[in-house]
Amino acid sequence: MSILIDKSTRLLVQGITGRDGRFHTEKMKEYGTNIVGGTSPGKGGTDVLGIPVFDTMYDAVNQTDADTSIIFVPAKFAADAIMEAADAGIKLIICISEGIPTLDVIKAHRFAQERGAMLIGPNCPGLVSPGKSLAGILPAQIFKEGNIGVISRSGTLTYEVVYHLTANGMGQSSAIGMGGDPVTGLYFRELLEMLQNDPATEGIVMIGEIGGNAEEQAAAYIKNHVTKPVVGFIAGQFAPPGKQMGHAGAIISGSSGTAADKIAAMEAAGIKVAKEPSDIPSLLKNMMK
Repeated sequence: MSILIDKSTRLLVQGITGRDGRFHTEKMKEYGTNIVGGTSPGKGGTDVLGIPVFDTMYDAVNQTDADTSIIFVPAKFAADAIMEAADAGIKLIICISEGIPTLDVIKAHRFAQERGAMLIGPNCPGLVSPGKSLAGILPAQIFKEGNIGVISRSGTLTYEVVYHLTANGMGQSSAIGMGGDPVTGLYFRELLEMLQNDPATEGIVMIGEIGGNAEEQAAAYIKNHVTKPVVGFIAGQFAPPGKQMGHAGAIISGSSGTAADKIAAMEAAGIKVAKEPSDIPSLLKNMMK
């Protein structure tokens, strides 16, 4: 098993005719993802790589029975794309687009929730269930089917950690990049619950970074509800207060959001926190003995 996507997922690509949309559609298709269509206003009736293109999400969902979408459209159109997908009946929306104004994301996220849809992102690399389905921009070659669930605020750190896991013979059940903006969809709390309930996941890697208090909340949830081994890593341990480090959400405000506070909360919850990403496989192996 895996969480969120698998071989039965029916994926639509919003923005399939654009440069990024077309490029990553080809990569996802090569991986074996079941891409049933795409959208691009004004280009309905054409195709990309043999995949039918529709003018609207309503047409696409009605004709393909899609349940998941991935968004590759410019930031100024992305919030509308999220809402169009949710209104058309899509249940899982993955938004790769970055640079979307925070207030637009809040509006789109709330709209999606009201329609019963889950959102991953924006400004995220997507997700993969190794050996089953890939919906995003993640490098497929580093993933290996296995029993470790990976959830991360950082795309690049996801790739580095997964590389070390795979190199140490530890495959992944699911890997999800949540995105690094101040407001995103599914986050640690929801994803931890899914991984805890997934029988194919036997260990969890949680990759956080400075800014906000999501890691502290996740630590409290893990302490009370997660029985599987969890290893964590916090990026930005040497970041100066008040300076944004990479992601829009990776900023220490006043005395909150520091790496030290996050690490302390995680260790208090029984989470082993790695000093370097390369330490994660050995820590996890020791906990899973």
